[in-house]
Amino acid sequence: MGTFYYLCDLRVIAKKILREFWTVHPDCEEQLKSWYREASQATWKYPNELKGEYPRASILRGNRVVFDIKGNKYRLIVKINYDYQVVWIRFIGTHSEYDRIDAENV
Repeated sequence: MGTFYYLCDLRVIAKKILREFWTVHPDCEEQLKSWYREASQATWKYPNELKGEYPRASILRGNRVVFDIKGNKYRLIVKINYDYQVVWIRFIGTHSEYDRIDAENV
């Protein structure tokens, strides 16, 4: 028997992190809300499906993905479990803050 995938919307954990970030950086609020809405309605089963919608996203090891927010002023790192359709927000910060972390291990 093969692997079965249930085509349900992705569950994004946790929107509160995004909300706290856009409170401090209101210039990215609309983009983060839009990303959250799109990700919550997605049914990505593989990284290449995600790249079809977000061609500028960077796919990292360990099912991590980096999204450029607000013209690359901010970076959002998520970890995706494609089988269970869950997205964990691992990091949101400015580009310079991103440069000081290890994106594959946050």
